[in-house]
Amino acid sequence: MGYLTPRRLLVFYFMALFMSLIYVIYSFASWCPNSFKEMNMRFPNDGDVNELQIRDKMIYEKNELLKLLQSRFQKVETNLRRLYPEVASEILEKDSNPNDLPYIYAITPTYTRPVQKAELIRLSQTFLHVRNFHWIVVEDSDRKTKLVENLLEHSGLEFTHLNVKTPDAWKLAPKDPNWLKPRGVLQRNLGLTWIRENLKKGANKGVLYFADDDNTYDLQIFEEMRGTKKVSVWPVGLVGKLRYESPIVVNGKVTGWHTYWMPERDFALDMAGFAINIELLFDKPLVQFEYEVKRGYQETTLLRGFVTKEELEPLADNCRKVLVWHTRTEKADLRNEEKLKKYGKPPSDLTIEV
Repeated sequence: MGYLTPRRLLVFYFMALFMSLIYVIYSFASWCPNSFKEMNMRFPNDGDVNELQIRDKMIYEKNELLKLLQSRFQKVETNLRRLYPEVASEILEKDSNPNDLPYIYAITPTYTRPVQKAELIRLSQTFLHVRNFHWIVVEDSDRKTKLVENLLEHSGLEFTHLNVKTPDAWKLAPKDPNWLKPRGVLQRNLGLTWIRENLKKGANKGVLYFADDDNTYDLQIFEEMRGTKKVSVWPVGLVGKLRYESPIVVNGKVTGWHTYWMPERDFALDMAGFAINIELLFDKPLVQFEYEVKRGYQETTLLRGFVTKEELEPLADNCRKVLVWHTRTEKADLRNEEKLKKYGKPPSDLTIEV
């Protein structure tokens, strides 16, 4: 029994699933005529109907089995990345030369709140399906919290955990609207600094993306952004009190902005609507976000330092598809916790992490 390590058990299970998949594909192929000669160039008559129906049924059943095995493969891969990240890259190699696939460096500012863990869990389990991915999570706090630390350690992702506290003067009060003060400025800047200090120009291929923890992402956008030469752009759904905001593209070039609010901005984009080739971060080492800018100009202030509007690269079918949504999670309503105390009942156990 000493030879049955968790790693070997997972490898055996993975190989068994792989062999099952090969068998299904082989069996499926054996039922499909591969030439007109095999089909005898004839149409079915009444005597063939039953045989064809049986064949169709078997093909359907094998196709369903193939889908089931593919689903199980995905579950095994996800669990392997989560439980044994150190061996996952060894076993689950999808590319003949993965070093040719540019990395995605996603910077996610986060702060303590009741829904924080739920949002980070949802985000991390999306990122598990993205190849060559490095998650830079930056907490808005004077120290790293155990909640985020434990979540990242068990995520199965390649990550960097940082923290920097927003000055009190720039903090939103509980009843302030989200737009009143810029958020995530120091956290995103710290992520930029980490990339500039830990990666090398020419040696590390990749793109930078600002992935907020309250958004929803289609996996397709990550594969599309990998080819970014300078700055790529795309629509973002459910933002600006519109169905979507988007660059306007004519003949493959960005000519303007579909937005209600301040369309005259140089880059009327949402933070989730662009990616930057990390080469630009080294070419322009001083470009970063700033507090002292006009409302809604955070993206414009940053991108002005890297590109012109004419250099933008529209993705997502020339900005005709929405692959990112600014969904936001409803604030947790915990008012009944106080009512439990008022009526002499025990409140929720604070040692249970939510």
